[in-house]
Amino acid sequence: MTTGELLDRTFALYREHFGLFFGITALPHLFSFALGLFANPLRIYLGLNFLGWVWLGALISVLVGAVAHAATVMAVSEIYLDRTTGVIDAYSKVQFNIVGVILLSLLVAMGAGLGAFFFVVPGILLALKWSLVVPVAVLEDQGIIDSMSRSASLTKGYRWRVFVIWILFFALSLSMTLLFQWPVQIATASAITHHARYLFPWLNAASTLLKFISACLAGPLATIAFSLLYYDLRVRKEAFDLQYMMDALDSMASSSAQPSSVLT
Repeated sequence: MTTGELLDRTFALYREHFGLFFGITALPHLFSFALGLFANPLRIYLGLNFLGWVWLGALISVLVGAVAHAATVMAVSEIYLDRTTGVIDAYSKVQFNIVGVILLSLLVAMGAGLGAFFFVVPGILLALKWSLVVPVAVLEDQGIIDSMSRSASLTKGYRWRVFVIWILFFALSLSMTLLFQWPVQIATASAITHHARYLFPWLNAASTLLKFISACLAGPLATIAFSLLYYDLRVRKEAFDLQYMMDALDSMASSSAQPSSVLT
């Protein structure tokens, strides 16, 4: 697939299986939604200052994203291989990978984040190299180090494609978030101007709900794209489709041979 074809396929899958991908993303994000609703009481209860709360929010965001990422990858894989799947089915198939994916996501986020903080370009390069770590970990059942190495190997020679995908879906996600938050920001500014502090809890609830909806709408897209890219690169570099067909034929041959062996 060209990059354009990959993007077309991404949006086609998203439209055809909208309920599936929305449900997969929504399930773990319900935790973030509940946390956002009670942000101020929780922050006071935990004794966190604003910066501490921001760091906690970032950590939870990575955890929630990792869980949704793993299940979305599995769902895309099942669709790619012409199998039926659902929200619960996708999560049940990755339940033993969740802890590893969370640790892997934290490590990648820290590595790319530190690289970007001290030297911008190395951070970006690391993020591009490790863009396929979750598909590798989930679909090939690889460990943390092996997943990072495998992702670097698969993306080698194709990192400009990875960069284009990242930029496109980052811009799309940011635009959707701003679009959803725009009415709340206007209402908040108006409430501050008119000293209507009694509206703040309601505005916070509305903001949290809109963040939840925008995350569920935009969140699956990049994961779908990178899952398809994973398979595309395997086809290009390893003739995955041919190998899959051969394995399927071998399986059919062995199953058809079973009754004859019983008869003899």
